[in-house]
Amino acid sequence: METARQSYRRGPDKRDSDQVSFVDVRRRFGFRSIAIGRWVTERERNRAAGLFFDALSDLIVILQGPEILISLRGTLSFQYGIGGRPGISAFYDPSAKTFSLAKNAGPGAIAHEWFHALDHYLAQKVFRDASGNRYASEAWLCDATPVSHPLNDLLLGCFQAIMLDDQTNRPSAMVEASVEFDQRNGSNYYSEPAELCARAFEAFVQDANISNNFLVAGTKASEEARLGLYPRGQQRQKINRAFTEYFTCLGRALWTSVQK
Repeated sequence: METARQSYRRGPDKRDSDQVSFVDVRRRFGFRSIAIGRWVTERERNRAAGLFFDALSDLIVILQGPEILISLRGTLSFQYGIGGRPGISAFYDPSAKTFSLAKNAGPGAIAHEWFHALDHYLAQKVFRDASGNRYASEAWLCDATPVSHPLNDLLLGCFQAIMLDDQTNRPSAMVEASVEFDQRNGSNYYSEPAELCARAFEAFVQDANISNNFLVAGTKASEEARLGLYPRGQQRQKINRAFTEYFTCLGRALWTSVQK
């Protein structure tokens, strides 16, 4: 796990500086399950639980919704120190609806992977003909049939702000930079719609008034940012406005549903 000096945070204290456990994380956010790897020490587990609790607390303040938004109404599971993949510190598994952090995960991965979970969760709710393995962002790009609803319209507006240039209706600067990067490297990763949208969401989260580099990092000062793989300038501002409108309305709807 990262050492304390490598993590920074500026946000409200939601636990009165008390030590929290992953049991507390599960209870507060309603995860379907939380599993910890057998090689994670008690000290590592306790530190990770505190960092994760604070990061998700900050995220829910940014998104302006109730805690059930984080666990996607109790459908999302979390693993720490289990199922690691070479060179990958965090990943979302759509087949298991599980978000995983490696034991030695560096800061900054949570916002990206959580948006993958949301993107996947919404696909069959936003589109009539999206398969169970598809992300909503992919379905939008493939011209799936949307379900008519004001919230869905706002989400599609987010995808459009990320992937299209308003003036030309051609791929956005972020998409073009990502395609160019993938072509140079003989890959097809950064230009995938789910990855484009997760990075755009990262930028939105990092631009919020709350700062937490365990939640998000690198959208402004990193090699990827320098290459244009994160949104910049006017496009970034437009994406942030689109996400703000979407999550404000989504949060309002969710608060209404939990207060009934």
